[in-house]
Amino acid sequence: MATSGAGERCSSLNGIVSETETKTFTDLPAELLEYILCFPVLKHVDICNVSCSCKRLHDVCHSRGKVWGHQYKLRWPRLQKHYRQNKCCDWLKEYRTRHTVGLQIRRTVVSISKRFFTEVVLGDSFAEIESLGAPEHFCEDELLSILNSDKRKSLTLKYYAKKILYFLRQQNILRGLKLFLEQPAERQSALEGAVLVDQYCNPLTDVSLDSISSQLDEITDKVKKMLRIKNPSHPSLSQSQGDCSPVGDFELQRQVVAALNVVLYEQLQYKGNECDYYNPLNSYIHQVLLRRTGIPISLSVLYMTLARKLGVQLEPVNFPNHFLLRWCQQQRGSEDIYDFVYIDAFGKGKQLTAKECEYLIGHQVTADYYSAISTTEVLLRMVGNLLNIGKRGEGNEKSYQLLRDSLDLYLTVNPDNVQYLLLQARLYFHLGIWPEKVLDILQHIQALDPSQHGAVGYLVQHTLEHIQHKKHPVEPEVKRRSVPEHVEVQYSIGLIMKHKRSGYNCVIYGWDPKCTMSQEWITTMRVHQLSRGANQPFYNVLVQDGTCRYAAQENLEPHSSPLEIAHPEVGRYFSEFHDSHYNANEELQTRYPEDMEETLGTVQDLYHRPTPSPGQASGHQEGAQIPNGPSQDQKLQDSQENQDAVPL
Repeated sequence: MATSGAGERCSSLNGIVSETETKTFTDLPAELLEYILCFPVLKHVDICNVSCSCKRLHDVCHSRGKVWGHQYKLRWPRLQKHYRQNKCCDWLKEYRTRHTVGLQIRRTVVSISKRFFTEVVLGDSFAEIESLGAPEHFCEDELLSILNSDKRKSLTLKYYAKKILYFLRQQNILRGLKLFLEQPAERQSALEGAVLVDQYCNPLTDVSLDSISSQLDEITDKVKKMLRIKNPSHPSLSQSQGDCSPVGDFELQRQVVAALNVVLYEQLQYKGNECDYYNPLNSYIHQVLLRRTGIPISLSVLYMTLARKLGVQLEPVNFPNHFLLRWCQQQRGSEDIYDFVYIDAFGKGKQLTAKECEYLIGHQVTADYYSAISTTEVLLRMVGNLLNIGKRGEGNEKSYQLLRDSLDLYLTVNPDNVQYLLLQARLYFHLGIWPEKVLDILQHIQALDPSQHGAVGYLVQHTLEHIQHKKHPVEPEVKRRSVPEHVEVQYSIGLIMKHKRSGYNCVIYGWDPKCTMSQEWITTMRVHQLSRGANQPFYNVLVQDGTCRYAAQENLEPHSSPLEIAHPEVGRYFSEFHDSHYNANEELQTRYPEDMEETLGTVQDLYHRPTPSPGQASGHQEGAQIPNGPSQDQKLQDSQENQDAVPL
């Protein structure tokens, strides 16, 4: 007699035992199959294989189903915010697109590294990212994946990924700024404009209008709490968050301003940054809230926004050298400068008369300077401050970036300003970037102001020469340690060093057998006071404080405890940090082909000298050979391609 077991069923008909029927995996309900196929251990390759095994599983793994949706969310969790919950979506199509974009982005980043190693500032290289035509959020997600990978590895890939992400986010913010400027003047908020300026200059920082508004709402609640103590029936207390209805009674307005001053300057300790006035952080609204300090215009935007949330209408005043707010003391609108009280947000909310405002700056001004200005003019003043800080910079990449960013913003708001158009053309020319754009800018200047033909003509001639020069690039100089004239070069690229006199930590990224700087530089830096003067090897080093320096060999020594150098340009030259040194990337190794072997030998002698044990076999020292094979950046790209090799 047949025995029924798990998954088996016996039936009898006229005493005849039927064949045993066996249930298979595919007989399970679709919901249970989906549940099983959504186990985290299964990857997209497994789902591809399962869906090809039979029609039943192919149907369960259909493109709009739960299985592919789970795979998509599992692999790219950051992208979930771009999809509405329970939205019906072709997840397989989304997966394929995101996968393809990822490969394209990585190949592009690697190619940029190889082609733009010698560029001082990356310029026209990002156009090819836009030309991919890929969804912007896919591109950004892949770049973030690169940036969030192993901290010490793929440094070059991360370096260029960061620059590309910077560019893409700026383009998006610029589009937002243009939409903002198209709004009617009465709908433009000074706070929103300040946030856009902040976002453009800090595109890699998480700054949003919502987060800034939430912080201001918290301050508003504190002011209301103070106001409730003074006047429990104050009309501003009954208003919900956001701009409340204007308070008409002047006594009630004064109560709001008094409470605002107590909370902002006494409780929260906001103050004007007199000690570090020209720090660009003073102009970024998220930093003003974080550090509780700023300059007159940034503190005024904060103060004016808070007052408006509490029913007091203040107006911005473009006062020379010191931005102010004005508060009308008349029932009806007035333009008499003596009908206003002027508030100095930089000076802890001090209230001034028109005459006292002149004492503030030390000279008299005309009545025009007491007029209220538009939100657009507030933005121009704010960006103008950043422009001036950029022009005062030290000529490093950080100051050039600030100058570029602030020029972009200013000319977006006021595209026909000849002075700043000419400055932008000169800056791009100096940096050797975007020569075609330089010609467009110069043509625009000539149309706006023909009297600039002298400056325009000079720049046009030299820009055309630059374009011709780029068509015939010069081969990079190769420096080999083995040639006789380099025999005195003691150190090599990638070594972590310490400056004997200044004490700074640094990493070597280049060297010369003798000082190659001008005689003026040699005199200014007092090189002649060194024991060997300029007639000794000099090294290009990236310093821990973010600067790049040119140091004499006699002033450097290997660091006793090597550490990472937190310099923004490390990734341009090095692909990976080991515990004791940096590995040069392919581009730097091409210029110094014999240095990495020297570096590994030096590191072995300094930090990893093994203690010989009895009977230890002689042979090659561990780590003394340059590893053959692809670089870390190439490995990362290859691993991504191998992981996704199964066609979808």
